[in-house]
Amino acid sequence: MTTRPALLIAGHGTRHEGAAGALRALVRTLAERHPEVPVAGGFFGAAASPLPLSGAVEELAARGATRLIVVPLLMAPTGPIRESLPEAVARAVAAHPGLGSVCLPELGPHPRLLEVLERRLDEALGGGARRPADRARTTVLLVGRGAADPYANAEVVRAARLLWEGRGFAGVETAFVTLAAPDVPAGLDRCRALAAAAPGTWGPGRIVVLPFFFFAGDLLERLRMQTEGWAAAHPGAEVLAAEPIGAAPELAAVIMERYRATVADEAAGHGRAAAGDARPATGPLSDTALSATGGQA
Repeated sequence: MTTRPALLIAGHGTRHEGAAGALRALVRTLAERHPEVPVAGGFFGAAASPLPLSGAVEELAARGATRLIVVPLLMAPTGPIRESLPEAVARAVAAHPGLGSVCLPELGPHPRLLEVLERRLDEALGGGARRPADRARTTVLLVGRGAADPYANAEVVRAARLLWEGRGFAGVETAFVTLAAPDVPAGLDRCRALAAAAPGTWGPGRIVVLPFFFFAGDLLERLRMQTEGWAAAHPGAEVLAAEPIGAAPELAAVIMERYRATVADEAAGHGRAAAGDARPATGPLSDTALSATGGQA
């Protein structure tokens, strides 16, 4: 018999207790739905996190895990950062001889995650039945973290196009909280200009600012401050704030889908993971290989 690999969920760069609470809730959901799979979660890339990745690795090792399948809570690649996920995992695993690991690519705009984003937009618009008239006069600003790597930022643009297709919104624009242009005020300027130029009979346009990340935290607080500052300077504009994805059931399902695909492929000797969206399949990389590429998949 072989030992079932453990599932390690890795969030990035936060010291926010709210984000830690959301990750704990996500871990509980997965543990309740899949009691046969050892699961834990933690954050890398932030000192003094209330839920460190090293602690999650230690917990799984104490439960007898010999191999970790690491699923990053990243909607897009991070680009170059101080410590990549494979580096953080390798450092934590080194304290437990015989424990192996494989880090999967970022989740990306999986169709089920796009469903959650759409739900967050409807909630911001007031919930209830979806009304085409409400969507037709709504421009969405999808806001990513931002990275120094243009390929990482391009993933946010790709997600915006996928979110716009067939959903009836006037448009889906993109902006970034840090490190990349356009920033949030510039993105809001563009949304306002596009709404003013668009013909229609649905009434004045409005903008919904939609975070393209998972949990509340320092990043969301910066986004809210930037949005509120812009709205104060443009009192005639209607700006609504949507919530991040959070510990949605769809997120738990996507994570388990990635885990099972990796287990099945490793058992078959293929060594690749299902991408889970429209992209070609992307293989899980070893810690060594990912470290050599700056932690990008």
